[in-house]
Amino acid sequence: MIFNLFKNKEKRASELASYEKAKKALEEKKPNDKMILAEQDTTPPEVLYYLAEDKSSDISLKVAANANTPIQADKILANDEDEEVKHELTRKIARLFPDINEDGKAEICEKALEMIEVLANDQLPSVRKILAEELKSSNSIPKHIALKLATDQVPAVSAAILEYSPLLSDADLKEIIAATTLSGALEAIAKRNILSGDVCEAIAQTLEIPAVTNMLANKNAQIREETLDSIIEEAQNQDITQWHEPLAKRPNLSIRAMKRIATFVASSLVEVMITDNHLDQDQGEELLVRVRERISDETPDSDDKRTLAEQASDLYERGVIDDEFIQNAIKNKQRELVIQALILMSKLPDQSVRTMITKKKGNLVVALAWKAGLSMRTALQMQSDLAHVPPTEFINAKNGVDYPFSNQQLEYDIALFE
Repeated sequence: MIFNLFKNKEKRASELASYEKAKKALEEKKPNDKMILAEQDTTPPEVLYYLAEDKSSDISLKVAANANTPIQADKILANDEDEEVKHELTRKIARLFPDINEDGKAEICEKALEMIEVLANDQLPSVRKILAEELKSSNSIPKHIALKLATDQVPAVSAAILEYSPLLSDADLKEIIAATTLSGALEAIAKRNILSGDVCEAIAQTLEIPAVTNMLANKNAQIREETLDSIIEEAQNQDITQWHEPLAKRPNLSIRAMKRIATFVASSLVEVMITDNHLDQDQGEELLVRVRERISDETPDSDDKRTLAEQASDLYERGVIDDEFIQNAIKNKQRELVIQALILMSKLPDQSVRTMITKKKGNLVVALAWKAGLSMRTALQMQSDLAHVPPTEFINAKNGVDYPFSNQQLEYDIALFE
């Protein structure tokens, strides 16, 4: 039965192939005939132009997808109220470009470039997104179209072009990196299959954590040694944990870089560096020694803790511990002494103070400083140099000097750890 229906439709399509019969079918307003005419590539262009204004969305959808539809009809469909019609039209127009040959360029440009311009400026992000996805790898479209889509303010539109378009030069990419404030734009660029040293440096200078993370994970990114050095330094000083794994797994790391990375990443990642870079036993042991030294420095033994606790208690009883004392102790990297002082000043349990610091959450460090009776200026230093709070979690002062939260909010944060 289905076969017979198909044969009947095919037969009817053949009958309607002539302009006169197609015209007669339109005059008789038969829905089935109009549908057949809308989807057949043998339908005369004049008939398709007429059908482009049909009130049926189903017919408009077929006309939009028909490669034989004339440009005048496509312009009508570009303003159709039905999103699906515009989507289908966009797919059809965009697919004319990837396999253009020299002989067909003039005809294609004449027929479709104007439509590409129209669709690139469409008010619907979904239309522009489809266009960008279809054209992301094309080197046949005009460059200004690629740039327009690459700088679109909707991330779903710009991302495909930024990641894949061969039309964007290093100069274009660097200009976009310098100018964009759009979330996700730098992340997309960082994933490009070819990423030059200049573009890598531009991404690194932004210090945007997700973008640099993607770049480090991109095996084709040509990251220069000096650029990698600056990333390593930032990862260590600001304790940006998102960069630890991709740093350790970068191919062709120098011994010098591995030694620096080993001073702040997890021991398991140091093992990965040793294995991936095929280090000999002596080289591997040298890296592991650095890990053991770091762990020893960060975790004082019980005798050291007890001594520092007694020292802090004595200083506290004598009224010596204040903002200046805490600031100087942080500056001198006397981490355990600062922690013992904060325990006394805040009257919070030992483990609560340590947890609030190690969580690397700006709001918790600020609440701890407030509870200890310290100034917001000290809270800023505690965030940056004691807890190594990442930029995305950092809490700045209100009016440059005041706590930015209400007492009620600060009490709430403290209550979670009391």
